Amino acid sequence: MIQDNYGRGVSYLRLSITDRCNLRCFYCRPGKGSQFIPHKNILTYEDMLYLLHAASGMDVQKVRLTGGEPFVRRDILYFLHRLKSELPEMEIRLTSNATLIAGKIRALRDIGIKGLNISLDTLDRDKYQRITGQDKLDNVMASIDRCLEEGIRVKINAVALKGINDDELGDFIRLAMQKPLDVRFIEFMPIGEKSLWKEDYYWSSSDLLLQAAEIAEMVPVGSLSRNHGPARMFRPGRGLGRVGVISPLSEHFCGTCNRLRITANGRLRTCLFSDKEYNLLPLIRSRKIGPDRLRLVMERAGRRKPMGHKLWSREKQENSLCRRVMSSIGG
Repeated sequence: MIQDNYGRGVSYLRLSITDRCNLRCFYCRPGKGSQFIPHKNILTYEDMLYLLHAASGMDVQKVRLTGGEPFVRRDILYFLHRLKSELPEMEIRLTSNATLIAGKIRALRDIGIKGLNISLDTLDRDKYQRITGQDKLDNVMASIDRCLEEGIRVKINAVALKGINDDELGDFIRLAMQKPLDVRFIEFMPIGEKSLWKEDYYWSSSDLLLQAAEIAEMVPVGSLSRNHGPARMFRPGRGLGRVGVISPLSEHFCGTCNRLRITANGRLRTCLFSDKEYNLLPLIRSRKIGPDRLRLVMERAGRRKPMGHKLWSREKQENSLCRRVMSSIGG
């Protein structure tokens, strides 16, 4: 098992399968000058399978496929089928904006995908179009209902943005009360060289929870899963679903971080807040180097995994903590 110098074990890998997206959310990929990774440098499906086979031999039990938007990539269902067939014991999850999955939901269920994280920052159609640049909210809501009908667990991830979606807290809580899904609010992070992060947008988890308690009783819900994420979860009253907060800035969870990130061009990032990367692509594609060497590099990189809160403390005067835009990191 990969274990760092702070005693944290790694059981969870986030793998970006593309840096491309059909939406342009202002906090994720701002500006028209954003550059995509050249096609020849993007991990192929065979590259990813090779990497994940190597990772499975290091006690990595869960992989989350991210982007960009994973479903803009051609033949993703073929890849998911192969991945599930070749690594049946590995827990596979996806993060998507759910604008392109309408005709694929039953296939996802048949492949064995049990959970889908859906990025959704507003329940207002006009506001959705302003945030993302697309009029797709109706498609997303219909796909959420279809996922629930097919037995796919849904977690809605909403970036908490003061002055933008803080007036919709009640609507999100009522959604979680009416449907068996999770709504999770993520603090806006200063990620990326062109980030539009500013303090005026920052809505802390503590303030959000105080406001939520005025709307419904928020009963804490624990997690017993080894591969649990950083969300603190609550059940609103007698609702069917749950509400949670993810607070990387106000109440960091670095001490229990159990993940590594792989970018779409095969670079290993041991911490979201650090620009330190390890280029795995040559090791993955070399015909002379076997998987043991790849595992060795991942193990040594994982051993040097930093404490992200120290990075934040040292660099908090800067506008952002890393130079890559979020869509190219994979979240």
